[in-house]
Amino acid sequence: MVSVRYQVQDFVQKSKVFHNHSIGTIYMLKISGCGAPCAGGNVKLMDYSLLFYCFAFFTIILGRYFIIAGGAYLLFYSLLGKNIAKRSLRQAAPMAEAIFNDIKLSILSAVVFAVCATFIILEYKLGFTLLYTDPQKYGLWYLVFSFVGVLFLQDTYFYFMHRMFHHPLLFRQMHYGHHSSGDPTPWSSFAFDPPEAILQAVFFVGIIFIIPLHLITLGVILMTMTVWAVFNHLGFYVFSWSSKNHWLGKWFIGPTYHSMHHSNYKMYYGLYFTFWDKLLGTDSE
Repeated sequence: MVSVRYQVQDFVQKSKVFHNHSIGTIYMLKISGCGAPCAGGNVKLMDYSLLFYCFAFFTIILGRYFIIAGGAYLLFYSLLGKNIAKRSLRQAAPMAEAIFNDIKLSILSAVVFAVCATFIILEYKLGFTLLYTDPQKYGLWYLVFSFVGVLFLQDTYFYFMHRMFHHPLLFRQMHYGHHSSGDPTPWSSFAFDPPEAILQAVFFVGIIFIIPLHLITLGVILMTMTVWAVFNHLGFYVFSWSSKNHWLGKWFIGPTYHSMHHSNYKMYYGLYFTFWDKLLGTDSE
């Protein structure tokens, strides 16, 4: 009897995460020394439904969108509008209907991204991903290396996916919504048709199984993507270094390049860098 009791205790101590498929609930034991998913503390049972995670991520993603995109729109189109009118890259003033359509598509995109984020957290808790929490595991240098490396891989993925979306057979179903507003505004930054939003999210769903990433690094990458997307869709020429004539601006996608893309679909498909545009002849030079 004593032996059986110790075997049961040993089994409980070794159990990190299990999933009740019948009710869609994630359970997680936090046990000192049991690994990344349950590191740092005494035994603690966390019980959150998948619906809870979806709702939480949806709220965070949509809130981030309204704060960053809405803040940028308020700053550049209302508070500074008249003072920087000469720096506008738009051909006409933004229409309320177009902005509403961008927001509607962004809400749908937030739903897609929230579901994918829930899947990522589920796989992380089950121990199936390469996400980790100890910054010393691969060294501090790797945090910077993985950040830059994933940005380049994401830019590569985005370039070829984006260019594919502009094929006449795919554009209407996959990418039309993003261009339906004409000249972009910050509200356009996350305005994707659902199929495009799914393929955008697939990159992050896949990368966590391929490349070790610190959770903070993943968070910084996602925030960089959000801020950069809003920056690209500002519709204003803001910084001198973002000019295509600047030695640094030649290598980074910014408002100028992306506004050119929205007026001419055959150029500048990159997200962060102009590397692939220059290499494959889809730049304006």
